[in-house]
Amino acid sequence: MQYEFILVEPTFQQHIALIRLNRPKELNALNLQLMQEIKHALSELDQNEEVRVIVITGNEKAFAAGADIKQMENRTAVDMLMIDQFETWDQIRKTKKPIIAAVSGFALGGGCELAMTCDMIVASETAKFGQPEIKIGIMPGAGGTQRLTRAVGKALAMEMVLTGRFITADEAMDAGLINKVVPEEVYLDEAVKMAKEIAQMSPIAARLAKESVLKAFESSLQEGLYFERKNFYMCFASEDQKEGMKAFVEKRKPIFKGK
Repeated sequence: MQYEFILVEPTFQQHIALIRLNRPKELNALNLQLMQEIKHALSELDQNEEVRVIVITGNEKAFAAGADIKQMENRTAVDMLMIDQFETWDQIRKTKKPIIAAVSGFALGGGCELAMTCDMIVASETAKFGQPEIKIGIMPGAGGTQRLTRAVGKALAMEMVLTGRFITADEAMDAGLINKVVPEEVYLDEAVKMAKEIAQMSPIAARLAKESVLKAFESSLQEGLYFERKNFYMCFASEDQKEGMKAFVEKRKPIFKGK
């Protein structure tokens, strides 16, 4: 597929794929086509056996400054229902491989929601996170009220959603929204460094572990423990488990093949 608004490097680094949002003049505003392209790219990369970790980024000025308001300005509730623009977001959530967001500059509205849909976030010192939809008469619709609240707690989420206040990378770090804050010139390098570390692990174990962590947000403790236990047992059906434990006993580095 030819992409207009994203750049995709399936072999950016060994076992790492890179998706770069590419609407710089619009600060990477998320229009319908761009989201469809992300959906398609993630589906392709999820099926690519050479890819173990995916990094999504924008540029130094903006990860994504929100949704494309021009596409929504004159639409009715029925229009929005029929377009079902959030269907594309489900593919991100369903992606089995770990996804790391490398964020610099603005991550606002849909941009903040896109980053939160990823599994981990590495941010530059210039990053700003926010859900300012209230300022244009609407509210978050792609998980902003749900994922943000689970990440930072009710008080800060309420403040950000009801006032539209942006928070800095340091505030986001203190609140538990992101994994790491680094200088702007190395934010993508740091995300790739984290991706490389994960890519060295068993892809099967990583997939099952990711599923289990996400399950914690969607179930009771007992249900989550039961799900975790089943995935733990599943690991023992893989060649990677045999290789990992054998390498540990033999005091060498394991070579995982994703089988």
